[in-house]
Amino acid sequence: MENFEIGVILPGVAVQRRGGLTLGEAAGHAERAGLDGVWHGDHLAVGGPVLDAPIALATAAAATSRVRIGTSVFIPAIRPLVWAAKQVASLQYVSGERLVLGVGSGGGAAQWAAAGVPYGERGRLTDTALGLLPRLLAGEPVLLPDAADRLVQLLPAVPMPPVWVGNASAAAIRRAAAFGDGWFPSLISPQDVARGRARLAELADGHGRPAPVIAIGGAAHVGGGATAQAEIAAGISGAYGRPLEEVAGIPLTGQPKEVAERLAEYRAAGASHAVIGISGGDWRRQVELLAEVRDLLRP
Repeated sequence: MENFEIGVILPGVAVQRRGGLTLGEAAGHAERAGLDGVWHGDHLAVGGPVLDAPIALATAAAATSRVRIGTSVFIPAIRPLVWAAKQVASLQYVSGERLVLGVGSGGGAAQWAAAGVPYGERGRLTDTALGLLPRLLAGEPVLLPDAADRLVQLLPAVPMPPVWVGNASAAAIRRAAAFGDGWFPSLISPQDVARGRARLAELADGHGRPAPVIAIGGAAHVGGGATAQAEIAAGISGAYGRPLEEVAGIPLTGQPKEVAERLAEYRAAGASHAVIGISGGDWRRQVELLAEVRDLLRP
């Protein structure tokens, strides 16, 4: 049976302040507990306190030595391409090549407007970034798409990190098959994972590429009961405009054994990784309970 990895989203600013917890302390706690990765989202202007993802993850990298350092997910096209590549290369370097580059093109139109990037161009710009990032990180001289006579070379050269393409959309599956080492949908059912896996394998085969690994993003309150599940589901429904009945079964609640059984359904559908956002309870204790879940899923 394949090993199943569990990573955790690092606490946001509000949780850090409420719990007297720094990012470095949180990352170190997750590593000591036995989890496989620490992750951070990438948001620009969302109306609340958020940290810059590369800086937050550099802090986490400095406080750890083993775990994956992951973006959940990095938005390369919201930045100038060379700047995005420099941030990725720097994170790969300072983390000792532990970076996993989750990539997306979402975030809402207001965030793209704040960055001065046309929202309608996000798909094309993301594909361009994914096509050129390997060469830029390898230290090759690259002709920029906006100025064909301008060569750019970034140093030091670093190995390209694994790219996990976020989202469950048809476009994301297409992008993962063409460019990705992984497909990284969040808040979907095991049945949707299985359907996506079949399409992913078909498209990857058409590109002459191996099928990418599958990592799912989840929301958990380990130890929480029916009330916690309903509250998390309502939050997902409101945040993403999805029908409540569609997301009612998505939250990972219950005792560690029950959460492990739920994640085993995702493993059976084809996933080999889970990146969990903690949606209730004390953050430190939730990490420890997730580590118990991780142990229950070991072969």
